[in-house]
Amino acid sequence: MTRRTPVVTGVGLAVSGLSDAAELFAPHRDCCAAALDLSGRQMRNKDRASRLALLAAERALADAATPSAGRMTADDAITATVVSSNYGNLDSVCDIAERITQHSSAALSPLSLPHVSSNAIAGWIAIRHDLRGPNITLCSGRTSGLDALHWAAILIRAGRADAAVVVGVEPDTAPVRALLDLGPGDKVLDGAAAVIVEADTRAERRGAPVRAVLGHYSRTTHVHDDPRPPGLWLAPPTVRPHSGSPTAVLDLTARLGECSGALGVLQCIAAATFFDGGDPGSAYAVCGANDSDVATLWLHPPRWNKGETAFVTSELEEP
Repeated sequence: MTRRTPVVTGVGLAVSGLSDAAELFAPHRDCCAAALDLSGRQMRNKDRASRLALLAAERALADAATPSAGRMTADDAITATVVSSNYGNLDSVCDIAERITQHSSAALSPLSLPHVSSNAIAGWIAIRHDLRGPNITLCSGRTSGLDALHWAAILIRAGRADAAVVVGVEPDTAPVRALLDLGPGDKVLDGAAAVIVEADTRAERRGAPVRAVLGHYSRTTHVHDDPRPPGLWLAPPTVRPHSGSPTAVLDLTARLGECSGALGVLQCIAAATFFDGGDPGSAYAVCGANDSDVATLWLHPPRWNKGETAFVTSELEEP
């Protein structure tokens, strides 16, 4: 069986306060960024998390389009939907529970009931874009963003999918703030991040430029020192700094606040943006907390072999 390497070919952001992926590297939140437009026919009767996820997925699919093949569609491939969210439908669950408590189940609307399922967000994305491959939602805590990328990579390597729409989403709603015990001045992510992951062979057939290559994933209770430091270290403050000397260090929680299940997907987009700038080093993404539960993922830059017509991925030997 031909080895299928999972690669990132499109990214999309729908984050309050951000205009584009480059602003992930900005030191402060841009309060002047344009407000997100979550209106329209496809957004009707959906909770905030679903609308954020739909917008991010739409932008990622548009980013993965090519001049020759046009927009990426599900017609010629098995495309999976993998969503990471820990609090995505919390406001819907709380609203329904309150309605039942105050008025009995007779007060419920049939339109609101689908949002009680934690997989509702993934379902809406699949329905909107006719994605008929595996459909999964991960709610595994702070590591779930990287876990989602890993699950997409597994599906592609195993031949269960040719591509995957991976979305990490967390909304800033009153129930989320109450659960996390956040005050009015505390920052928390309000947005979604989406990446298109494809088998490298499919990306080559489509003529799609590769933004990043998904490398080795691990799950541990602490981060080990590696003999080769990354070009970009992506980690929250709950994880100790790398002992090496990376080219750049980026803590997205300092920029956006608590990101929960969306963090890993945001880190992937940051790595792809880092590679777009021509930086040769790999990126090392970390989610979780030391001495607890940590997920790590190496992301590698693509390179173009000018002597051949097909792209060649960067060296995938892990440090």
